[in-house]
Amino acid sequence: MKKLFSFIACCLLAACSSHQPGEISGSLSGVGSDTLIVHSFVMNLASTERPKLYTDTVPLVNGKFSLNLGNSTDLRYVQIGEFPSSKSNPDGSRPSVSMEVIPLVLLPGKSVTIEGSLHKYKLGGAPFYESLNELNTKMEPIVQKMDSLYSAYREKTQEGASQEEIQKVAAQIEKGQKDIKDTYIRFIKDHADQDVSVYLLTHGALKDDELKELLDLIAEPVRNGVMAPMYQSIKQAYEKQEERRKAQEKIKEGAPAPEFTLKDIHGKDFTLSSLKGKYVILDFWGSWCGWCIKGIPDLKQVYEKYKGQLEIVGIDCNDTEEKWKAAVEKHALPWIHVRNEGNPDVTLLYGIEGFPTKIILDKEGNIVKTVVGEDPEFYKHLDALMKK
Repeated sequence: MKKLFSFIACCLLAACSSHQPGEISGSLSGVGSDTLIVHSFVMNLASTERPKLYTDTVPLVNGKFSLNLGNSTDLRYVQIGEFPSSKSNPDGSRPSVSMEVIPLVLLPGKSVTIEGSLHKYKLGGAPFYESLNELNTKMEPIVQKMDSLYSAYREKTQEGASQEEIQKVAAQIEKGQKDIKDTYIRFIKDHADQDVSVYLLTHGALKDDELKELLDLIAEPVRNGVMAPMYQSIKQAYEKQEERRKAQEKIKEGAPAPEFTLKDIHGKDFTLSSLKGKYVILDFWGSWCGWCIKGIPDLKQVYEKYKGQLEIVGIDCNDTEEKWKAAVEKHALPWIHVRNEGNPDVTLLYGIEGFPTKIILDKEGNIVKTVVGEDPEFYKHLDALMKK
């Protein structure tokens, strides 16, 4: 058994020294388990589907580990954490699992090494990771201070300290959060000609105007280089948010509802204006949305109650075609259903940010009421409207 253990350890050590493309390896201390769990997904901008999440478990032998995720030509997001231990405590219970994780991006054709602990570590293998180490060094005193402030806030809250004392600590936390964001912004500006700057755009809770400024600062070679998928993804998300914000300025009570034409569940064109002369409910929903499904019985009652006066248009959001059609059939939804595939993206057209969202239109196609979430007030408002 000892020989087998030594053989495995030697294999791991050999693997750690070879640094093949797509490999993550290194040494971690303080892990309360003999196994790591690694979640990863390929960042493929060309696909509109949600990325497939891969999960691997990796043995820790004397604190050392190695895993090869393959030499992908795409960026791969990776998160490394502690897997529940296979060993029990003397009392028969299982050791608690650390919630700390190491997040990183695996560059195409590169390897990365990790040395340290889940809480404090250094990355190696490419200049990209060295830059992250530089940032982590700058962030360390701020993070330590924030940890102390969070602990102080919890203690004062639990001890029943005065609101004045609690608010004083809260103000320090708010200042610390600003320091963190400012540190990220300065670092991105100072490294705008490096790949790491794109990765850091997803950090620091940036406001829209701050994000826009930094997107414009990123050097052209970086935008079009290995980080192009991430840059384009961030840029598109920002542009969609801007489009949604501008739409929300127009989606007001009394304003005309934006026109759209989408394919219905039978593959035929449906145009919103074809329903003029009736009250209309636009129901933005998805089979994945628990509150959407919970509200179906009430929506069915309304549809039956006002049949002939009212039409409902269910707008599929963030579903596959198969799941959408299956949900319509399973719940026997008798109203009009259209598929929102993004051309146009009706959720952006109407500034939708939460699900379900229901919008009531009058007989002339003007917006009467918008309600986000499953709220009884929606039905009270509809009943009052239909009695007019």
